[in-house]
Amino acid sequence: MIKKNLLKNFFIILSIFLLDRISKLYIIFLSEKNNDLTIFSSKFLNIELYWNTGIAFGLFSFSQNNYYNFITILIIFVIFLISLMILKSEPITKYPLLMILGGAIGNLFDRIFYRAVPDFIDLHIQNFHWFIFNVADIFISVGVIFMILIEITAKKKKYE
Repeated sequence: MIKKNLLKNFFIILSIFLLDRISKLYIIFLSEKNNDLTIFSSKFLNIELYWNTGIAFGLFSFSQNNYYNFITILIIFVIFLISLMILKSEPITKYPLLMILGGAIGNLFDRIFYRAVPDFIDLHIQNFHWFIFNVADIFISVGVIFMILIEITAKKKKYE
């Protein structure tokens, strides 16, 4: 039973990682092929390659190696903590944690091999642009939202 659960968890993480990798490689390919960072542009959505050296959504972008390395080590530590949480979690919290872990591993891979994370999804309304993000960021964000909802509903049930 434990082996089956580990295999299922590994498959979920691997699927998220591969979906993220394929999307990033495709955007990088199109950008290099067209010799242009902008792949697609519309009224509400731009697909434009941006190399993010910060953390999620381009926050805390640094050009200094010490800060970059510190953030990378911090991310590795958080990935380790999330892995431990998955091993000890209930099924309802396990899947959001797997989503967060899969996305975090995808972005960590890019930080290590590219020294930056390729972000490319730019949602906007006229001149107001949301943070530019990627598929890994989507899984991380959805996982966090589910964790928050689980926590809120659990506390609500506790006080009823």
